[in-house]
Amino acid sequence: MSDKARESFGDKTKAAIVPDSQKSGTTQAKDTVKGKADSAASTVQPQSEKSTTQKVGDTFSSNSNENDQSLLDKTKDTLGLNK
Repeated sequence: MSDKARESFGDKTKAAIVPDSQKSGTTQAKDTVKGKADSAASTVQPQSEKSTTQKVGDTFSSNSNENDQSLLDKTKDTLGLNK
């Protein structure tokens, strides 16, 4: 099961299995938006906060984030706000 605010594994699988030639333009656009949103969510969420199943799912979908800190925390560190 995927973590909250993440695309379900079933949806990811379905989007990957059905060829783009068999999808409407609207469906292709939705798949693209969902994929980019899920990738962004993977980048923002630290590895330490991901469930084991989410880590495995990210590895298979190339959304693996090896960073221990979230993107937000890195930004705060850079700006000196994370004290």
